[in-house]
Amino acid sequence: MDKNKNKLDKTVVQPEEKEIRTSFSLSKSSGKQLGERHWYVIHTYSGFEEQVRDSLKQRVESLNLDNKIFDIIVPKEKQIEIKNGKRKVVERRIFPGYVMIDMIVDDESWFVVRNTPNVTGFIGMGIRPTPMSDEELKKVMKRVSAEEPQFEVDLRVDDLVKVTDGPLKNFEAKVIEIDESRGRVKVLISMFGRETPATLDFLQVKKV
Repeated sequence: MDKNKNKLDKTVVQPEEKEIRTSFSLSKSSGKQLGERHWYVIHTYSGFEEQVRDSLKQRVESLNLDNKIFDIIVPKEKQIEIKNGKRKVVERRIFPGYVMIDMIVDDESWFVVRNTPNVTGFIGMGIRPTPMSDEELKKVMKRVSAEEPQFEVDLRVDDLVKVTDGPLKNFEAKVIEIDESRGRVKVLISMFGRETPATLDFLQVKKV
């Protein structure tokens, strides 16, 4: 997941603690985000994503901000995890430490979000939160709404594995290609003095 997280690794907007509500004025900002509805990304302490989402929803309701803050989600996707030779469908966060929020940014809504416990800041450039691009939003929502789970396996190219099932059982091999969408791995197996390629199911190999 680190590679996914890096995609969101822009500047986190983190004002000094001594700053008060009136010190951040979006009226000085420029660009289409002012007064418009967009999806933004906020950074949280890892492991507190759901707590931040729930706290924000409660604050939106109690402060009657449903006309400025419309939705808050912790983006997740279904994955197939391979453990002990068994497949299990699990739900994992796509970007640990991040929460997406559909909102209109102004002084009031910014203050509410930024001062929610366990929120460390907005993702943005300079002093302004930066909305997600249409392309970024489309990619994330596609993964969130995908009905077919993706494979999650702890294998990398060049890893050494041992075949645990089938006619090649107990042979050791080297991973040369991984097909996560089909749940298969291509390996090179040393047989009869030469390396022979073979395509196996994730369940048929175990990392050495």
